[in-house]
Amino acid sequence: MKTVNHWIGGKPAEGVSGSFGPVYNPATGAQEKQVAFASVDEVDTAVAAAKEAFRTWGTSSLAQRTAVLFAYRELIDAHREELAALITAEHGKVHSDALGEVARGLEIVELACGIPQQLKGELSTQVSTRVDVAAIRQSLGVVAGITPFNFPAMVPMWMFPLAIACGNTFVLKPSEKVPSAALKLAELAAEAGLPDGVLNVVNGDKAAVDRILEHPDIAAVSFVGSTPVARYIHTTGTANGKRVQALGGAKNHMLVLPDADLDLAADSAINAAYGSAGERCMAVSVVVAVGDTADPLIEKIKERAAALTIGPGDDPASEMGPLITKAHRDKVASYVSGAAAQGAAVVVDGTDFTVPGHENGHWIGVSLLDHVTPEMDAYRDEIFGPVLSVVRVDTYDAAISLMNSSPWGNGTAIFTRDGGAARRFQLEVEAGMVGVNVPIPVPVGYHSFGGWKDSLFGDHHIYGNDGVHFYTRGKVVTTRWPDPSDGGINLGFPSNH
Repeated sequence: MKTVNHWIGGKPAEGVSGSFGPVYNPATGAQEKQVAFASVDEVDTAVAAAKEAFRTWGTSSLAQRTAVLFAYRELIDAHREELAALITAEHGKVHSDALGEVARGLEIVELACGIPQQLKGELSTQVSTRVDVAAIRQSLGVVAGITPFNFPAMVPMWMFPLAIACGNTFVLKPSEKVPSAALKLAELAAEAGLPDGVLNVVNGDKAAVDRILEHPDIAAVSFVGSTPVARYIHTTGTANGKRVQALGGAKNHMLVLPDADLDLAADSAINAAYGSAGERCMAVSVVVAVGDTADPLIEKIKERAAALTIGPGDDPASEMGPLITKAHRDKVASYVSGAAAQGAAVVVDGTDFTVPGHENGHWIGVSLLDHVTPEMDAYRDEIFGPVLSVVRVDTYDAAISLMNSSPWGNGTAIFTRDGGAARRFQLEVEAGMVGVNVPIPVPVGYHSFGGWKDSLFGDHHIYGNDGVHFYTRGKVVTTRWPDPSDGGINLGFPSNH
């Protein structure tokens, strides 16, 4: 059986801890690989390699960094298909979705290629007689990223390209469920000319995570995952003196007003709820239908759900693949039966779905729940699967009250033809990312991604300007050069004129 190891100091590093985890093909349910779990000593080795590399990379020129990043961008572009195949094999998502993931990650590599513009700094001249003040940003040192299973290439690319562009070195701990894409990204970075030790990858479980959070030579940690883990990462990392950016979970609502284009709303609900099998923090999991909107909208969603093709991710006909593990599949299914027991109407039940010839895969069909109320588990919990709940409300104000009472505030959307209602919504809703007739409002690379409330722990969103600020720290330099005509001694307090 193939073993997935680590990448330390610019080359593959065989795991020596003797501890391994299984890597499954979700479409078949078969274990096809094992991944080596790093010991504390192996994490320390990766950090030491990054610390040594920072001595030269941290003082490298912007021209040197961008030359590597431009070459890296071309290599990722040339290896899109290979990266997508690795994602599909370990995550299960369909090939087109995996290609889209690589493309969205590549946006941040392209943003990093423009880092000289982001690090220009500020200068004020003659603030006092022959006194100038400059504000600059400098790298932090060794930084780390801990990434989730659902986007094994995109989320790492949200982190390390910008971090290394700013002059940091990086230790990446990808999800142990989907380790291969991260190693391929490291291999391509080395091929692009990234010096040894600037990017390191250690696979592992909680022991590796805890060592990253405790290590005295790591200055900052980025994380994307569930809210309980994000809270733990933030609490533990900050207690150890680190800057922490921890993106948590979500329960994203899509508000549909009576004047909305219901065909557009239904298409969008299908795409946003069931794309990637619902395993994404920007998935729409609740449709809030106002007034008489619910019945016709549910009928349209039901019709579209029946036409979806679910199958192996490497089948070009498949529109949705399996879930990541059998345990997660069973947990998602339990929310559908639980909702029925708590009084919801199960309009579409996908829990008995399977694929002929792949019966042992982690399969589940799409489910649609109606008459869901805030007290139900299907509403309260982040399901992270292809389950869409419909909540009925009478008015816009009731909808806003419902949505803003959620502990999460990641993404949200409104569907309407009324510009005034849309403007009011974008100002009143308590969420970090808002879509107007756009169901999954993930910002482009030069704007930052991140939510509010229990969807974000820390002060900085990820990538964009916030990402640059997270991976750098500010310094203000005040300078006065003596004029040749100056002379003498003056013990008085300096004046601003």
